[in-house]
Amino acid sequence: MFVVKLFVALIVALALAIYIVNLNIKSKVPPITEVTSAPYKDAKFHNTAPRQPMTFSDTAALWVRFFTEKKVDTTPDINIPVSRISRADLDALSNNTLHLVKLGHSSILLKVYGEYWLIDPVFSDRASPFPFAGPKRFHQPPISLEDLPPIDKVLISHNHYDHLDKASIKILRTKTQQFLVPKGVDGDLIAWGVQADTITTFDWWQELQTSQGLVAFTPTQHFSGRGMGDGNATLWGAWVIKTAQESIFFSGDSGYFQGFKETGDKYGPFDLTMIETGAYDADWADIHMKPEESVQAHIDLKGKVMMPIHNGTFDLAFHTWHDPFDRVVTESANRNVVLSTPQFGHIFSINTLPPLTPWWKSE
Repeated sequence: MFVVKLFVALIVALALAIYIVNLNIKSKVPPITEVTSAPYKDAKFHNTAPRQPMTFSDTAALWVRFFTEKKVDTTPDINIPVSRISRADLDALSNNTLHLVKLGHSSILLKVYGEYWLIDPVFSDRASPFPFAGPKRFHQPPISLEDLPPIDKVLISHNHYDHLDKASIKILRTKTQQFLVPKGVDGDLIAWGVQADTITTFDWWQELQTSQGLVAFTPTQHFSGRGMGDGNATLWGAWVIKTAQESIFFSGDSGYFQGFKETGDKYGPFDLTMIETGAYDADWADIHMKPEESVQAHIDLKGKVMMPIHNGTFDLAFHTWHDPFDRVVTESANRNVVLSTPQFGHIFSINTLPPLTPWWKSE
């Protein structure tokens, strides 16, 4: 039986590889020609701390693991609680503070002193290049793209499918004034019909002064790629947003590294950190943090309140779907870290952050 499963896994992996290669033939990212703060060599971006390279046998073993290892409790056995919101709900919010809504996974809606901003909007049913396969949503977003008000800014952390969603961008392109993206990601957006003059690209530590405050793009330890021919051709990172009154941090995806302390020293303290807490595994420990490391990252950033993100929406690893919540609650208590765990669709302001609420344990 194992031999049969292994054979099927290899055939499926080969088919997927061919599909992805063909999918990306027309979307090769041209080399970056200017000097960058992020390490850039041989037409690829690199982390500040070298990653352990994966050999062919490592990659093959991981593919086999994905197709043969039995998963346990990786999808919810409860109805994920989602509060539906409307355009009227959003427009009724005051314009004199910063409001937030966790939409799902790492997708965040902000109302920044009257302006609507989206971070890593993924509204599709699957975080995948395929409409028929790949991680499927556990729940629907609390509001549809069509019902959203006009968007002032869309911020993208990197180009993986669970953070950069082609279908969502193709709808948002008609209702968004400005896209803020890492270097190289503009190529995909332009290919999807976004006007080039609405896109601003960012290097690590690059800042933009907006009408509502400062936006900065800071380093993470991760990687990029949407196929087999564009690995690390585009940059990845985190977002800092500092208004006159508030300061928030959005981690994107990252392994734990010294860069969090550097960001905390430069831009902290933060009223709220939104930290990746999910999709971790020993086989990719250098690019995704364990929950205990996520709490340490929050401490390094000099955060006041931590909100775990990158969880509760897609099955992207082998741990149980609720393990990120269970472990981050335990670790935050051990480290005296204040945790906020809003339900999807819960509208709150930076001054009224929801308390720790174990919604993942509800029926």
